[in-house]
Amino acid sequence: MKPRTRTAALALGAVLAAAAAHAEITFRHAVTGETLDFSYGKAGGDTDAFKKFKETGKNPYNSDKAAIDKGHSLYLTACSGCHGHDAEGKLGPGLADDYWTYPRAATDVGLFEVLWGGAQGMMGPQSTNLNADEMLQVMAWMRSIYKGDPAKADWLK
Repeated sequence: MKPRTRTAALALGAVLAAAAAHAEITFRHAVTGETLDFSYGKAGGDTDAFKKFKETGKNPYNSDKAAIDKGHSLYLTACSGCHGHDAEGKLGPGLADDYWTYPRAATDVGLFEVLWGGAQGMMGPQSTNLNADEMLQVMAWMRSIYKGDPAKADWLK
């Protein structure tokens, strides 16, 4: 390979590798599988934490006490009416154990997909009630009260 061609090939490889490193996860609707549209929804959620989440699929708030406390407050106003004050289940299922109607919700990405886009039954999209960053905080609180088998907790890995 000629030196100029080799240099160009190396530069292109570096650009492609950098782009792949910053590629975002494709989030899908829990029921239809369609790509979720983040161009609508409650404003204010496009934070650094949400940007990191879109790249890694891991909720950066899972071990952040202040975010967990805020998530609990948000949960009480947005979710407890159906899921119970301690996420024990009421009209909607319990949220602190290993049983998930949508098994993908055992991952941070899957749980976010259910919150943003909704699911079957009475679980409507929460994207107009909570912004993306608030959803991550609610998820962090839910993870903090987990009572299931740690080996099944994808977000702990």
